[in-house]
Amino acid sequence: RVKLGESPMDAIVSATSLNAEIMGWQDRVGSLTAGKLADIVAVPADPLGDISALEHVGFVMKGGVVHRDELAKRP
Repeated sequence: RVKLGESPMDAIVSATSLNAEIMGWQDRVGSLTAGKLADIVAVPADPLGDISALEHVGFVMKGGVVHRDELAKRP
């Protein structure tokens, strides 16, 4: 989407909160809000400056459980 001219922020919002709203799941997912499922990813760089940072996910938390944490292993 960014390659086609969408801003990185708009692409991230459309993949998260906007899709949750479209599916009618905004009460459960789509944003980091108390009471919602805690699905979080972390990347080693700012995806707003370089959207390709999202291709290098180093941390994954799903439902409050850490499933991957490669960022903690970095020197």
